[in-house]
Amino acid sequence: MKFTINHSDQKTKARAGSLETGRGIIETPIFMPVGTHGSVKSLTQENLSDDIKAQIILANTYHIYLRPGLDVIGQAGGIHKFINWKKPMLTDSGGYQVFSLGDMRKISEEGVWFQSHIDGSRHFFSPENTMDTQRIIGADIIMAFDECTPFPCEYDYAQKSMHMTNRWLKRCIQRFNETEPLYGVEQNLFPIVQGSTYKDLRKQSAEFIAEQNMNGNAIGGLSVGEPAEMMYEMTELVCEILPIDKPRYLMGVGTPQNILECIALGIDMFDCVMPTRNARHGYIFTSKGIINIKNGKWKTDFSALDDDFTPEYSKAYLRHLIYSNEMLGAHIASKQNLKFYLWLVGEARRQIISGNFSTWKNQILQVVGNKL
Repeated sequence: MKFTINHSDQKTKARAGSLETGRGIIETPIFMPVGTHGSVKSLTQENLSDDIKAQIILANTYHIYLRPGLDVIGQAGGIHKFINWKKPMLTDSGGYQVFSLGDMRKISEEGVWFQSHIDGSRHFFSPENTMDTQRIIGADIIMAFDECTPFPCEYDYAQKSMHMTNRWLKRCIQRFNETEPLYGVEQNLFPIVQGSTYKDLRKQSAEFIAEQNMNGNAIGGLSVGEPAEMMYEMTELVCEILPIDKPRYLMGVGTPQNILECIALGIDMFDCVMPTRNARHGYIFTSKGIINIKNGKWKTDFSALDDDFTPEYSKAYLRHLIYSNEMLGAHIASKQNLKFYLWLVGEARRQIISGNFSTWKNQILQVVGNKL
């Protein structure tokens, strides 16, 4: 994998880059649609590739491991062939999902025992077998196994968790280096910075991860309930430490405002379920602001949902579909929201290249948070 910074903004830390993988080039900053089960809900791969112009999508190790299972993925020849996706993919290690199980999991130095949320069956994830699992799945970018601490989190727990995540990372790297990709395409392991919202822990974690000299780095444990300003403070601190010549991925973020502010801090890659999850509930991101399509004011509004992205359907029609729980409603709304998100990061890139990013960001922030 090769990362090239093509342009840097003069007033912020924003940068426009190119991330070259075995399955294509990703132009950064980029937003990655989330396909937890190997499917971005309500959308086809053709929608993602041709309509939305997604350059990379995500799948989740925990969910793919449980269903359809590694035997199916292996026999299919990897996740790309299984879902018919030819562009790059990223897999989360499953750490966040496992740690979200609460009483259904038990953490030790060796790894985590957990119960399936599907049938209650018991399973074990370790740094080593999550590397093996992600080898079988076959994504282009794979994540280290870490513990994602909640917010708020006591300092002592955050410290112990961070050090364990660092020890797990060394085991992940060793297993990654001992094994080879299974499908003839390079895989790249990204470590994850943790440390909750404590500056000293974030600094230690970022320094440790920078020393590993992997092809890219991620920041985890944010957007878990902390105030946005705290997220920005931690992100800025970590970006000052992580290598400037490696891509930086802020996991699970977020709103359009979050994305713009974090691009300005030096983040290159984002993912979040928000655009598709909110879409299914009628919360629509448009070029003029945010629409709650369930609001009665749209019932007889026959103007286009969005002149720029979805001119072919009216607000009134989408409201009818969402209220009627028609599958087409989720499809139209999800496509609209992801088109908007991909436009937003693409336009940020264009503004960085043109030297106008800072001015544009301040202007567009007034639009993206505007409730219509």
